[in-house]
Amino acid sequence: MEIILSNHCKSITGSLGRGFGYYIKSHLSYKSGKERFFSQRCSKGSVPPDGHWRFITTCAELAQNGLHIADVRVYPQELSEALSEAGLPLSGAPGVRPEKIYSSSDILNLKERIGL
Repeated sequence: MEIILSNHCKSITGSLGRGFGYYIKSHLSYKSGKERFFSQRCSKGSVPPDGHWRFITTCAELAQNGLHIADVRVYPQELSEALSEAGLPLSGAPGVRPEKIYSSSDILNLKERIGL
């Protein structure tokens, strides 16, 4: 997942809290020369089954207030993996399409449809 920062935030890296098993890392784009920010699975310790899905939804929720995160970009493969890891059936997530890149509002709408 790519994390798009708001205009008020220059950089954000590290953990959003305990229990996700994911953190935000920066990556320098060779094309633009600017930093981009992505989710990364922790290599140490265990990752809870729903940690990936909760990390995605937490970033989407943070994007709604717009203070640090403006939006997220979640690719369908990652979304499918996160739902599967959490034990949430893809059949319960109608509309997950392989050609769509999901934004924070898409993620929150999906969360609501799943009922979580």
